[in-house]
Formats: sequence, structure tokens, C-alpha cells
Amino acid sequence: MNVKNTPEVSRRAFLAGAGTATTALTMGFAMVPVGMSAADAATSNMFSPSMFFDIHPDGRVVVHISKSEFGQHVGTALAQILCDELECDWANVEIKHVGFDARFGLMITGGSWSVNWSFDAMSRAGAAGRKVLIEAAVAKFGGAVSEYTASNGVITGRGRTISYGDLVASGVEARSMTEAEVAGLTLKTADQRRFVGQDVPALDIPAKTRGETGYGIDVEIDGMVYAVPAPPPVRYGAKVNSVDDSAAKAIAGYMKHVVIVDPIGTQTGWVMAIADSYWTAKKAAEALKIDYDLGPNAGVSLASIHAESARLIESGESSRLVLNEGDVDAALKGGEKLHEATYTTGVNIHMTMEPMNATVDIRDGVYNIHSGNQFQTLVMGLVPAAFGIEASQIVFHQQSLGGGYGRRLDADYILMAVATAVDVGKPVKMIWTREADTQFDFTRPAATMKMTASTTGKKIDAWDSNSASSWPNARMAPAFMVPDLSGNEENKYDPFAINGADHWYTIANRRVSNSQNMIAQNALPPGNVRAVSPTWQFWAGESFVDEVAHAVGADPLKMRLSMLDGAGQNAGAGPTTDGAIRLGKTLEKAAEMGGYGKDMGAGKGVGLACVSSQERGSATWTACAAQVSVDKASGEFTVEKLTIVTDVGTAVNPAGVVAQVTGAAMWGFSLATLEEAEVENGAIVANNFDGFTPARMSDAPEVVVELIESGHYPVGAGEPAVTAVAPAIANAIQIAVGARVRSLPITAEKVKAAL
Repeated sequence: MNVKNTPEVSRRAFLAGAGTATTALTMGFAMVPVGMSAADAATSNMFSPSMFFDIHPDGRVVVHISKSEFGQHVGTALAQILCDELECDWANVEIKHVGFDARFGLMITGGSWSVNWSFDAMSRAGAAGRKVLIEAAVAKFGGAVSEYTASNGVITGRGRTISYGDLVASGVEARSMTEAEVAGLTLKTADQRRFVGQDVPALDIPAKTRGETGYGIDVEIDGMVYAVPAPPPVRYGAKVNSVDDSAAKAIAGYMKHVVIVDPIGTQTGWVMAIADSYWTAKKAAEALKIDYDLGPNAGVSLASIHAESARLIESGESSRLVLNEGDVDAALKGGEKLHEATYTTGVNIHMTMEPMNATVDIRDGVYNIHSGNQFQTLVMGLVPAAFGIEASQIVFHQQSLGGGYGRRLDADYILMAVATAVDVGKPVKMIWTREADTQFDFTRPAATMKMTASTTGKKIDAWDSNSASSWPNARMAPAFMVPDLSGNEENKYDPFAINGADHWYTIANRRVSNSQNMIAQNALPPGNVRAVSPTWQFWAGESFVDEVAHAVGADPLKMRLSMLDGAGQNAGAGPTTDGAIRLGKTLEKAAEMGGYGKDMGAGKGVGLACVSSQERGSATWTACAAQVSVDKASGEFTVEKLTIVTDVGTAVNPAGVVAQVTGAAMWGFSLATLEEAEVENGAIVANNFDGFTPARMSDAPEVVVELIESGHYPVGAGEPAVTAVAPAIANAIQIAVGARVRSLPITAEKVKAAL
């Protein structure tokens, strides 16, 4: 078998064990790397004290990255963390993305979790490696550990110096380290760090610019055939009655078609055309005449989805009580003024540049899967369940991703490729067309949020948030579902559909409820689009608090700050210590830098929003000041400037954080002002970039990013800013011309109607 452009599956010379919450390095248990005989492994002299990195005799330090790469350069940040404690020479550092390895625990890249979840483990792996290397030098030269130091890849002590490479070349005796020992390692303080906090160039850029990086779409295997889908005319629920491929048979290179039967039910009604090239398979797929049973969802539209959400909210049917503090009903009745507003968001899709693809080669009972995926653990669970095999029969060859944003958290495209390969009996490279990729996305749910509050004077007494949408993880990862406050363990909800509603404002009486829209769930299977539920929950919450402030004659900035007092649970703990106070500081800074409160001239204004995305327990404190200008006559508006201030605790690579926040702000701008996928007759109408309009370069406002270095434990940067932009823009339009838009995307027509 000859595989090109495929990173080798990583195997280390020595074994280490790790869990998702704690890390244990077990040094000295041999594991032969792929492609190396036992004899070669015994004499290679490569030092692999843990699953996290290797040190080679030539001094190279290769850091193993278990997170997926799709443009965020996560490997560089993780290498900075490990190598800072290892005290190696950065010039010798390389990164290598690994395939699935259960020792890394939950292998998932999303939720802005990568650095947050990995910082302690990577730090301790580096510190443990440095400790073992110093001990090896002591064994070689004599003396005590206290007489030796390590710096920049060189160990010095008792008048002797030796580089890591030379020490490894001379042989390093294996030794084990218990979990307690690893947990007891003393890590560097912030002022002692050399790499963390530095603007280090991304290590993966040279290979990308040379075209050497392996993406799923580039994989080639000797003897492979190509598969291109002919998807059904409705998003979900169709069944194939019959296939007439007589026209396809007239196309040279066409081989056969495969009706996909997916026992997991991730997609329905698909047929694959098989041919000797992609273009031939594409032509053949277009030539297939397929008779369908369109199923129960053929009449669903975006309007009917919103109507069902409104019905669920008003009826309380299947509502899940998520948060309940104080006596909300009494406070709503007892306030001086009652405020109500309903907010909605449309359907949004991922639109990755690289369409979904996977290459599968089944040989001798081993399923070699070559693809880029964000949730390898899910793949390793679903494929065996679907095809009746053991997980040990799968080798997952992780590729770089040409865009992810949550789309590649799913395994549907991989399951399709495996099903096709099982039927064909040859290696299969499956590539979706752009049309299939657009119309069969797992979309951001269309959501409806009814907000109710009562005020006395300029103070909010009660806050009631009641929302309805489809639930991404009810479909994709039911294990993430949690029981509500009813006491009935069966009453579960998707926390990823409610994050953001549990804000950090101190309000004595507060309630959050959520319902699952089954019409949307069944007809338009939901997914996790960048920033997930905070893109709709903060849209409603941060718009509503602004509305309430205007209604009672309060300054929106001052009202927010008065509630960000850090009282009670809003003081935070651990990584979220001083949470509300830190959020308030980002808000004050954004207001100052963004020109909030200044006279911008007629039809201009600056609006604010502050968010604690992603999850409450791993919040990144972010605020946005949006500067807009609005033409009252037409409703046309221009977003001139977005000022983003964010507190990520410790910025591992500040330049990388700024790049991530800038991209997130642009994504938020695109969602807020341009993107909505229409749904008619059970299908997404748009089928390519000409029918779906994410922001282009010509649309881009000026984006200014300011980082606040608080020194706290690091949190994520890839998603939080997405969620602050839409409400800030809506709040700016309110200030500029007095128009309140309550549905996304914000359009000129909606602004004019609000006037």
C-alpha cells in the first residue's frame, strides 16, 4: 500500500497514560513506533518520556499534538506550554499531529477548550521531562540534582555541560513517575516563563506555504476509486425507493452506485456514484435518476420552525427549568415596570473551504480511515457501532482540516465513506460536492428567546429567559445532556443550547428555561457552529439588558457595571475567579477605546455588549464596542469599527490570540449582518457561495483587539468574540437612530421597519 500526503500515525518509544482531568506519565514501558523493528527501537536512542513529546539525538524536540489543526495554529501554543517547562531550545522544536490515541482521553477540538484543557497537562509533561533529563545528567556526571540546572536545551552542573541531544545520544535510563509525583512538580511562575506569553511564529506555517501539509482531500492510495454523493432533495428523512443508473453507465469510468444505509442515522437517502476519478464520479452522480420517499419533513420551512418555537415558549410544553434563583414570578408582579421582548436567530451553516471528505482503505480486517476530524473519540465510537467491528480494528489517520468551525465534530461523512468502502471492496476516496456540503450541513439552530424583566427605578428586580430551539448534542453527543432542576432524571436538556443565558449579572430573581423544538430537530438536524448557543443566548440577553436600560432612562454601560459586582456565585472560582469584576473591566476598556458615549454625529452611534463565552466554568471575559452609521431614510447601515477587549487569563501566544479574536469578531459580524440560510420544503435553499453570503473582504469593518493580561489560568480565544458582536451592533443602531432590531441577521429592511 502506498499512501501519499498522509501524516504517519504517531507511536512513541515509551508509554505514558493520561486522563482528561489528571495526567500520569509512566516512563520506561517500551512501545515500538510504526515502521520500526523491535531491534531498531532498542538502539534508536530516541528519548520519549511521555506520550506528549520525543527528544532525538540530534536535539530535535517533537511535540505530539492531539488537537485538530484547521488554521488556529493550536500546535504552536501547546508546544510553547510544554517546551517552556522542558527548557529546550525553541529552534529545535517541531510539532506532529497524532491520530487517535485513547491515552489522550477525550480527543475533541472545539468549545475554545484546547489550551484551557491542556495547559496543566502539557506543563507537567515538560517539567517531568526536564526532571528526568537532569537526573540522567546526575547519573552520568555524579553529584546531586540540586547542583544541576537546565536552560535552552543544555544541562549545566559541576563544571560540566551537555545538550539534550548529546545526553539522549549517550542513552537515558528509563524511569517511572507516579501520578502523585507529576502532580507534585513545581511549575514556573509567570515571570520565569520564556515561551509562554511570547509572539512565537506558528510552527505549521512553513509546511503549509510549501504545500506539504496533508489535508484529507489530498490523500491518495494506490488502487483507490472515487465516490461522489447524489444527496436527496430534503435535508433529512428521505428514503431511496429505486435508482436508475442507465445514463451513468454511458459515462466512461463509471463503475457502480451505492445506496448508503447508515445504521446510526446521521444522514438519510444518500446514493454514492463510484468512478475512476472525481469528475467522472460527479458527472455520474448528476446522471443518476433516483426515486425517493421524501419522508415526514418535506413541508418544513424556517417560518414553521419559528412558529413551533413560539408555541413551545407560550405553552411551556416540554420546558426544562435550567436555573431558578429567588422568586421570579413574585418579583415580576411586584416591579414598577414590566419589560418583554422576543429575539430570534436564523439558520447558519459552516461553509468550510474544504468540503467533507474521507478516504477509507480496508485491508486484512483493519479499517484505515484518512480524514480531518475534530472529534476523533466520537469517530472511534460510531464506526464500530455502525459496522459491527471493534475499535481496535480502526486506525485513524488524522489530517489537517481545511476549515472546521464545528462541522467536523460530526462523523457522518466518515461513516458514509466507510459504508461505501465496505460495499465496493476497494479503497474509496469520497468527496462531497460543494452543493452537498452546503445543503446537508448540521446547521446552527434557528432559535427563539422570549425575555421578560421587571424594574424598580433603574434596577432590574427579575429576569426571565425562556428559549426554544433544536439541541445539537441531543443528536450528536447525548452523553453531554444533563438533568434539569425538576428532580426527574429523565428531564434532560442540552447545556450547549443554553450557555450564555446563565450570565454573570447579579439579579436577585432569575430564571432560565429551555425547550427542544422537535420539528427543527427532525427536519434540520442541528450542529455546533462556531461559538454555539452563546451566539443566540447572548444575542438576546445583551440586546435585552440594553433595551431595559433605555426604557428606564439608564445608561446601558452603568447599568451593566452595577450588576457586574461579583456578588455570590458571580465571584467565580478557580479559572473564573473574580469573574464578574474581570468582565466589567473588559467592558469599561472597550467603552473607552471604542468611543462609547461620545457625540459621533447624526445617524452614528457606539453600542456595547459583554459576554462570558464559552461555558460559565471556562469563561473568557470579552466586550465589544461597535461603531455604526445608519441612513434613516433607507435603513442601510455600515459597521465602521469593532473594538474587542478580552481577558484570556494568560495569553500563551499573544499574536495568535489577537488573530483568533479578530477572526472571531469577523465571524460574529458576518452572522450578525449577512448570513441566513433559507429553509423551504424541508431543504436548505442555498447550494453554494453564491446563494449564501458570508462576509467578504469588502464588507469588513476596522477591527481593534486589546488583550488584558490578568495572569489567571488560560482560557480560550477562538470563539468568545463571535458572541459579543451582534448585540453590540444592534445596540449601536438603537443609539444611532432609535431603532431596535430583534432578529438576526440585521438588515436594512429590518432597521427601516423598526424605525
